Amino acid sequence: MNQLFRVLSVLILLISVSSPTMAAVRLKELGRIEGVRDNVLIGYGLVAGLAGSGDSRRSESTTQSIVNTLRNFNVRVEADEINSRNVAAVVVTAELPPFIQAGDRIAVNLSSLGDARSLLGGTLLMTPLKAANGHTYALAQGAVSVGGFQYEAYGNRVQKNHPTVARIPNGAIIEQEVSTSFLTPEGDLNILLTEPDFTTANRVVQSIREAIPDSVVKPRGPGKISVTPPEAGDVIALIARIENITVEPDQVAKVVVNERTGTVVSGGDVRISAVSISHGNIEVSILTDYQVSQPANLELLNASAGVDIRTVVTPQTRINLEEQKLASIQLEGNSTVNELVKALKQINVSTRDLISILQSIKSSGALHARLIIN
Repeated sequence: MNQLFRVLSVLILLISVSSPTMAAVRLKELGRIEGVRDNVLIGYGLVAGLAGSGDSRRSESTTQSIVNTLRNFNVRVEADEINSRNVAAVVVTAELPPFIQAGDRIAVNLSSLGDARSLLGGTLLMTPLKAANGHTYALAQGAVSVGGFQYEAYGNRVQKNHPTVARIPNGAIIEQEVSTSFLTPEGDLNILLTEPDFTTANRVVQSIREAIPDSVVKPRGPGKISVTPPEAGDVIALIARIENITVEPDQVAKVVVNERTGTVVSGGDVRISAVSISHGNIEVSILTDYQVSQPANLELLNASAGVDIRTVVTPQTRINLEEQKLASIQLEGNSTVNELVKALKQINVSTRDLISILQSIKSSGALHARLIIN
């Protein structure tokens, strides 16, 4: 019940501070410039220096990787000569931000590929990081940072979080820059909205036309606006002006439900038509006790003589059924979620029941909002 009160408090707080119209925000918070984006990098490497928690000999790919690495240093060994659990094969991933320069550093994430138990205390050997085009853009290396641990002894195990994943802050050096072009071949500048919406796109077009009257602004869809810069203009200065233009975005009414945590989040503009809700539960509990009938000593002697006498376990089952009183509420037309929450609070519904009621109201067509269930 305390969890329900916390959820109801969050809903009421959000609804009380919300308004049907959103506050004006800068355009840079609503979207981005086309061409300005991150790129993903990936690589395969080895983590050495593990205290017996690395890959076993069953991971043949790790053994072969060790052989190949040693050959780069003119050390010749065979795969069957390697018997160590101090090395683990990992996949290394990173994100390459736009406008980054050669020599800058980025963080990398590591994930074990074999049967290693932990990456704690290891060091990533030099690993090239490549993009989808096959080009190497960064080199990763360094001591790994693990946010968990795992220890085993005599069949007992203690584990916290996931010790087979790790991170190296600033663990990769950029070796090659990524060319970023934010102008189309025609010389236009495209703005991409994070949440495409026709009303918001139209407001963006009108705001840019008012702020920069000598530019040509055209909507290309609900999520794309094209801006033709003035001739012989400073493109960087133009982008800075566009990013700081304030726009009042339009918002679609939504109700977000998280079934795992029982959290319900709603905006203040969510409306509910006239609806009647009846709520009632039947709780059934089944309890089983096991009674053991143990033969006496004399009977055990008879059993040893061949008489069929044995211990008998008899289950005793009790079924309890409790029916809660049926509760009903009625909401008038154009009610808000705030009013629904207050009404449900009066009949003491649980968090799970609140989610089920919202789903039923949406199915009946009375909830005028998108119901998103995570």
